[in-house]
Parts: sequence; structure tokens; C-alpha cells
Amino acid sequence: MKRVAVVGGTGVVGRHVVDALRGQGHEAVVVARSTGVDVTTGAGLVEALAGCAAVVDAANVTTMGRRTSVAFFEAATRNLVEAGRQAGVAHLVALSIVGCDRVDLGYYAGKRRQEELVLAAGVPGTVLRATQFHEFAGQLLDRTKGPLVVVPDMLNQPIAAREVGAALAELALGEPAGRVPDLAGPEQLRMPDMVRRLLGSRGVEKRVWTLRIPFGAGRVAASGGLVPDGPGPRGVQTYDAWLAEEGR
Repeated sequence: MKRVAVVGGTGVVGRHVVDALRGQGHEAVVVARSTGVDVTTGAGLVEALAGCAAVVDAANVTTMGRRTSVAFFEAATRNLVEAGRQAGVAHLVALSIVGCDRVDLGYYAGKRRQEELVLAAGVPGTVLRATQFHEFAGQLLDRTKGPLVVVPDMLNQPIAAREVGAALAELALGEPAGRVPDLAGPEQLRMPDMVRRLLGSRGVEKRVWTLRIPFGAGRVAASGGLVPDGPGPRGVQTYDAWLAEEGR
């Protein structure tokens, strides 16, 4: 049995990492503000990582601002690396985003900085880039008030967060591997279509308006910059199957 810390262990992906680890008989330590740990300041972090063989970083920040994103991921990753070194952690696994080096949006700048720090860290690391989750359409919809939903024009290859969590758990139980092949879902879909299907599954009537993201980042995102450009592992659950099972 291994003891593995999961940063953001109550979040969209982190909770599935926890479930996957515990389902295989391992000990998962949830690292989150709700458990008294703050990765951005380092408070409680060394204590939380004590005895852990590996750490999975599935933490997130809700922002599209470049400065906020970079500041969050830089502080959190530096603190994780230092706390991991002090606690004797042998492996740091970080979740990143497919295409974050091709689509120059502010949030993705933070993920690029996170990758740099993990791969250059004193603690051996692994970086897994995954595509947008099936859950992302619901997050967009749930933030919207009124009869109109504004959705960015993005080509995605979405994957269930549960499958991403399982993949991160497996990586954490293995040896550090640097950047591993990109993980994506089984099919390509456009984000406005995903939102329309979700509205239909919920029986909600709203109008979907497609937003063209300006400048080069928008063109790249719309033309496939957020889908893998090479081979790699692929999830099994389609978006429609996910909607039927748990997307409501």
C-alpha cells in the first residue's frame, strides 16, 4: 500500500484520483483548504505530505487572467516541490492541459509555468496533459444567468474527469516519467454543441451564442489547438454516454 497526497482532492478531477487510489487499496491524503492546507502559502503542507510516496497536483484556480494564473501555479508548485523535498516525497505528478503551449490564453500561461517547475524540480516529476473534461460544458452553463449562454468556439476532444483521475492515480503509483503522452477522449466535438446537448439532457431551453475568441489564440482554439497532435491514451466514455449516466 502506498500513501499518496492529492492536492485539490475535493475538486472535479481530484476526487476521482482519491476514489481510484482508495479503490486499489492505497491511502489517499486529501490536500485542500477544507483539510487545513493552503498550497499557495505552504501552510500545513509539509505535515500533510509526511509519509507520502507521491503527490498528485490537481489543484485549480478560477481565472482567465494571465497574472493571476501564473502567480497561483508558480506559488503552489514551488511550495509543493519544497514541501515534498522536506517530506521525502519521491514523485510529483501534475495535471496540465493539451494545447496549453499552442493556445496563448492567460490561464494556460499558468499551466505552462507549472509544467516548467515540475519538470525542473528537485522532486522527480510527471506531467500529464489532458483535454477538456465532459464536465466543462456544465461549468460554463452553471455560470450563466438568463436565457442566453455565451460559449467560446473551441474544438475539443473531451474526456470524463473520472478517467483522468484514474490515469493520474496510475501515474502516481509508477515511476517518474517526465511529460507523458497526451490523454484525450474518444471523439472530437465543438464546445457550443456540447452545451446544446447538455441543455437538451437537462430539459432546459436556452439560446447558445457562439463567441469567437479574438486574435490568434481564438483561431488556434477553434481550429484544433486544444486536441492532441500525436498518439496517446484515449478515454472510453463518449460525451453522450456521460450525459446519460451523470451529466444531468
